[in-house]
Amino acid sequence: MSGRARPPDLKKYMDKRLHIKLNANRNVIGVLRGFDPFMNLVLDQAVEEVSDKERHGIGSVVIRGNSIIMIEALERIF
Repeated sequence: MSGRARPPDLKKYMDKRLHIKLNANRNVIGVLRGFDPFMNLVLDQAVEEVSDKERHGIGSVVIRGNSIIMIEALERIF
């Protein structure tokens, strides 16, 4: 096994709205603009969901791959 990280296959999710579930029970929704082999993500128009009723617009963010628990597409992926 090589020591190089294999790039995640997230190309089909580019420019789509995603729901990202993070550790510490955090949730972010945003548009995927980029990623790297370590699954670090760049999201645009990001919103942090604090609760069902509370959301905070956080703009453009980088999310570390090691904090991601789940990725859900909120748009149809072809």
